[in-house]
Amino acid sequence: MAEDAFLDPYFAEYRRLLVDDGVKARIRAFADIALGVRQAGAKMMFAGNGASASIAEHGAVDFTKQGRVRGVTFHDPNLMTCFANDFGYDHWMAKAIEHYADPGDVAVLISTSGRSPSVVHAAHAARKMGLRVVSFTGRDADNPLRAASDLDFWVPSHAYNVVENLHAIWLTATIDLVIGKAEYETRAVVTS
Repeated sequence: MAEDAFLDPYFAEYRRLLVDDGVKARIRAFADIALGVRQAGAKMMFAGNGASASIAEHGAVDFTKQGRVRGVTFHDPNLMTCFANDFGYDHWMAKAIEHYADPGDVAVLISTSGRSPSVVHAAHAARKMGLRVVSFTGRDADNPLRAASDLDFWVPSHAYNVVENLHAIWLTATIDLVIGKAEYETRAVVTS
């Protein structure tokens, strides 16, 4: 079938990129960072554009609720439009980090290309403040966000959906590693 001619190599690419020893080591390192943030009472600040913003939101919520590691994002429309209007779109994330960061916090920045100016400037602002930067990027190996990171998750692919889906898998795998299991109840048990 024609679909198989597309889907077989498509899913083979996922299998090739999903897991290797380097990925597992980075997930362990990210989990260690998250546990250190939790122990210090600090927070992880997540940000991205477009689909990367959605991945950032998912990570912040699940790290907070499931992993008990406080996560925040800056994707509130009021904050985004205010900061973008006052500081320019390329600098709104950097200014959000400058306004919200505390010592010991970590910036988790997501950009498929690793070249989005708003995300790259945020990484530089975080580093200037002495914060660690964890990044999720794709496309070219020499992207500036990856270069500005202490820990990077890079997908060597130019296929946006492949890159974004692998970012989501690696991010949520880290959350599950922090929790210590993949199956758990996500709703509170209410007793009367």
